[in-house]
Amino acid sequence: MAWVYLFIAGLFEMGWAIGLKYTEGFTRLGPTTFTIIAMVISVALLGIALRDLPVGTGYAVWTGIGTVGTAILGMYLFGDPATAGRLACIGLIVAGIAGLKFLS
Repeated sequence: MAWVYLFIAGLFEMGWAIGLKYTEGFTRLGPTTFTIIAMVISVALLGIALRDLPVGTGYAVWTGIGTVGTAILGMYLFGDPATAGRLACIGLIVAGIAGLKFLS
């Protein structure tokens, strides 16, 4: 169950990272509220997952999910470049996440 909590925490990390773009420097109430709530949920779920997972593994997977998801959403939502090198680096992050999951 810890891995499920960690995965959901990673999704909320993606949510708050993307939400930061929409807050426009925390000047828009709706996106700011969503972003803060997503931050709290993400960290709370990470804390729950870390009851049963090693802290290094849990934190690395959490940030990896957030990093990969945010990078992909940035390409889709904001037109961030999707170069071969960038996609290869995202692939390396995914490989690292998978390795940590299967070795833990």
